[in-house]
Amino acid sequence: MSIINQKIPLNLPNAGNWKGQLNLDYAYKYHKTILEKAFSQAPFKVQRSFYPEGNQFCHTVMLHTAGGIVGGDRLCSQINLQPECQVLLTTAAASKVYRSEAKFAQQTIEINLADNSYLEWLPQTTIIFNQAYYQQELRVNLAENAVFCGWEIHRLGRTARAEQFLTGEWRSRWEVWQNQQPLWLDRQRLSGSEQTVNSINGLNKMPIIATFLWLGQPISPDILAQAKLLTENLRKQGKLGLTLTQNEGLLCRYRGDSNSEVWQVFQQLWHLLRLNYRHQPPIKPRVWTV
Repeated sequence: MSIINQKIPLNLPNAGNWKGQLNLDYAYKYHKTILEKAFSQAPFKVQRSFYPEGNQFCHTVMLHTAGGIVGGDRLCSQINLQPECQVLLTTAAASKVYRSEAKFAQQTIEINLADNSYLEWLPQTTIIFNQAYYQQELRVNLAENAVFCGWEIHRLGRTARAEQFLTGEWRSRWEVWQNQQPLWLDRQRLSGSEQTVNSINGLNKMPIIATFLWLGQPISPDILAQAKLLTENLRKQGKLGLTLTQNEGLLCRYRGDSNSEVWQVFQQLWHLLRLNYRHQPPIKPRVWTV
């Protein structure tokens, strides 16, 4: 039975309490993945789907038309892939979370993948300003043969302006479930302070933290060895960790100071996994600049 029919929904408030909503439903028809239904409420929009890799693989770009997230925003997205769909989802630009007077902005995302569907969740970097309060919850429900490949990249403070994350709070909850069993449960929380910025147990003066995750299809020893080779230099520098999850998925963590560096290594892992497990080299979305 598809996980779509078994899913355990997030504990979402009444839809009327959300300021922005995005609902995307994909179907596979006549040998083509299509965005069958789409509903968006400001500030969300989506571009028209495009197919640089052929009709079976649909690329969708999500937009946040307000330019940034502010305290008090409550954003909700639900994404459903029917059987056999193959989708890449990304954002048109980096997301910005603006400072506020200790008022949290909240974003909740629920993703449901039916049998033999495949999703690449590859948003661009989220920049969390000093004095910002931001909470994101991401839940993925996998059917038996579904595969999820995703990353999240966060920059704490606008370092190009020499800004540090000295005040504010960032919270992240990321869950992946299959057949009502948890495959991956991850909680992260950072409160802005000098200790957070400077401590070796905090950011250690490295403002970028990122996670890459592959679940739903076991990683072979050969692919793990190739992934370790790709990431060897960063691992030696203490910026990156790479391991198998308990269910033989792949987990990569990055803590560093270079946006181009983390993008390069994550794209290398993405290319490796896609080529070996989906037998098709990926094509970078046209909106990416890194």
